[in-house]
Amino acid sequence: MKKAAMAALLPLSALIYSYAEETFDVRQHVCTATRYDVAKDIPGNWSLPSSIPDTCTPIHLNLVARHGTRAPTKKKLKELNDLATRIEVLLQDTKEQKLATQKVPAWFWGWKSPWKGKLAGGELIKEGEEELYNLGIRTRDKFPQLFNEDYHPDVYLIKATEIPRASASAVAFGMGLFSGRGNLGPGCDRAFAVSSESCATDIMLRFHDCCHNYKAFLKKQEPTVDKLKEPILDEITDKLRRRYELNFTRQDIYSLWYLCKQEASLLNKTDQACALFTPSEVSLLAWTDDLQLFMLEGYGNALNYRMGVPLLQDVVQSMEQAIKAKEEGLAPGTYEKARMRFAHAETLVPFSCLLGLFLEGSDFEKIRKEQPLELPPKPPQRRNWRGSVVAPFAGNDMLVLYSCPDNSSTKYFVQVLHNEHPVPIPGCGNSDVCPYEVFMSSLGSEIIGSDIFGDQHLKRIIRRSNSRCKANVAEKSSIWYKKNALLWVDRAEL
Repeated sequence: MKKAAMAALLPLSALIYSYAEETFDVRQHVCTATRYDVAKDIPGNWSLPSSIPDTCTPIHLNLVARHGTRAPTKKKLKELNDLATRIEVLLQDTKEQKLATQKVPAWFWGWKSPWKGKLAGGELIKEGEEELYNLGIRTRDKFPQLFNEDYHPDVYLIKATEIPRASASAVAFGMGLFSGRGNLGPGCDRAFAVSSESCATDIMLRFHDCCHNYKAFLKKQEPTVDKLKEPILDEITDKLRRRYELNFTRQDIYSLWYLCKQEASLLNKTDQACALFTPSEVSLLAWTDDLQLFMLEGYGNALNYRMGVPLLQDVVQSMEQAIKAKEEGLAPGTYEKARMRFAHAETLVPFSCLLGLFLEGSDFEKIRKEQPLELPPKPPQRRNWRGSVVAPFAGNDMLVLYSCPDNSSTKYFVQVLHNEHPVPIPGCGNSDVCPYEVFMSSLGSEIIGSDIFGDQHLKRIIRRSNSRCKANVAEKSSIWYKKNALLWVDRAEL
């Protein structure tokens, strides 16, 4: 009887396994190469239902967004061309050794990089334009009270880094945000301004390029990260050698995994390079990517996110100005209602860390004390830190300032949204909505380590930061950097 029951269960278990294999979407596991339309609705415990009362009105919005889906960079184009050469060598070895070729993936024969002949890369592609354009439309539709005025650069401030894919993303977003609001062409588009600063001195959106100490940290830490990834890569290399009877190296697997990510995101193709790996192998490879993101750009080192303090200050400054405008009853069109910024994963990840997003359990208490965090849990354990959610293409953080006049304890609240979903704020009892004063206290004393928004503490923190992170430019630019890093501190005291 027991044997019969077991026999009856076997087909069911096989069916369940088969179903799990079929429903596994590799596009959700390609870390920061993830397309936004795939990433924004990935299920998990990181998003919350909104708890904003109906009586509250948004009065200001801050947006920090990554650029949209882009083509492979020039360096990666070369890697893919090298992979094509390497595959030819593997196939030639198979022929010379007269090995069976039945197990060799059919697409290997004659494969060339889809981007072969392309000399420059990294540009925003059509899908990336659409991601930001549609985000602009959804943002206007979600907050009609904020975008009900005629465009003026002092009301709707748009910034981007000097890198073309970021500024192109800002343009695509603005075209969606202001669509139908102008007189240009059949779509009634309108012109709008996008401001940028030199990469050499852009401490708000490209701070990772302005900090010598961070660059030295990267150089020192990268071998450590590679060492942590090696066992996984070696294990998968060995499995693929036996599976396809090809003499793969660790570098081959690394390049094939990169090809998988590019095919899945840019070409929406998952039946070629991605099909080389089982779902469990994909999960492990994704974990190694998340590990690298965590250690080199995220919570792995406080320097990673402390570089984003000037950006955080800029966000707070804009909210302070919005509250002042509300208190003074300024006329519409005379004050800023939204400040929107377009940058890179290296910007969005540290900024999200400053907000305390995607932490595990008691990790928030640890970063308050500058204690090291545990690495993201290895599959099959669940983890909050997933690059596909933290910083996909077009990934974004929105901080929305609300006025809630019916609330007697406080008049202003902040809501944090990540990829358009309300998310828990650790310093606010893991609610997505936080009284403004509590939110400020959380950012100042709990995450940064001191009240950076008080004048004396601000000067001390920023001067200490300047001693660590000097601009990689001439002395004149260094002076500019030091002055502007203080932001709204009285410059006469410099």
